[in-house]
Amino acid sequence: MRMDKYETRRLALKAFIDSLGRGGTAQVASRIGKDASYVSRMLYDEGKPGRKRIGEDTLEALARAYPEKFGSSISVSPVPATETAGDYVRVQHLDAEAGMGEGRINDDYPEVIRSMDFEPAYIRSVVGFVPPPGRLILITGRGDSMIPVIQPGESLIVDTGVAGFDGDGIYLINTGNGQQIKALQDRGDAIYVVSANAGLYPAFPLPAHALVAGKVYLRNRIDRLN
Repeated sequence: MRMDKYETRRLALKAFIDSLGRGGTAQVASRIGKDASYVSRMLYDEGKPGRKRIGEDTLEALARAYPEKFGSSISVSPVPATETAGDYVRVQHLDAEAGMGEGRINDDYPEVIRSMDFEPAYIRSVVGFVPPPGRLILITGRGDSMIPVIQPGESLIVDTGVAGFDGDGIYLINTGNGQQIKALQDRGDAIYVVSANAGLYPAFPLPAHALVAGKVYLRNRIDRLN
C-alpha cells in the first residue's frame, strides 16, 4: 500500500524525535513555534482522535528549523490548483491561535475563516513581492494585550518567511510559552517586546532564546452592523 504524504511526514518526524531522545518532542515544538501537545498529536496514528496532520505550513517550519533533516528529505508537495492559481494568492488558516497576553495554542477552536484570496498586485504592494504558496498564513489572535490595535478573534496575515527582527512592527513570536502576537521595537539598547495594552503588559527585552516565526502584515476585522 502506498503511503500518503501525511503518513510519510509523520513517520519521518517520529523517527527524528525518537533520535533526539528524552525531551525531543518539547525541543521540536520550541523550534517550530508550536505547543508540545500539538507536536505529540502530529505523531498520532491515523484514525486516533485528536490527530493533527503535518500540513505544508508545519513542514516548512520543520525545514527552516532542521534543514538537514527536512529541507530535502521530505519534499514540500505542490499546492493544488484549487488552493493557488495564477490570478490570485490564497492564504490558508493555520490550525492554531496566537496569544495576545499569555502565549497559547488552542487546537480545537472552530475558525470562521479558513482561507482568503488576494490579487497578486495587492499582496505585492503590502509585502513587496508575491511569496510562494504556503509562506503567508492566517492565524487568529486571542487575549487582550494588543487591544485596541488587534481585537481578540481577528485573523492576521503573517509572513512566515521572516525569521528574525526586520524593523519595528508586529510579529508572531515564541518566548517559550507558545505563540504570541506582539510588537517588536528597537529601543537602542535592545529589541523590546511591546504590547498595545501597556498598562497591563509592560514591555521587556526580547529574550535571547525567543523565536520569531513571522511578521504580521494585515489584520482582518469583521464588525457586526445589525
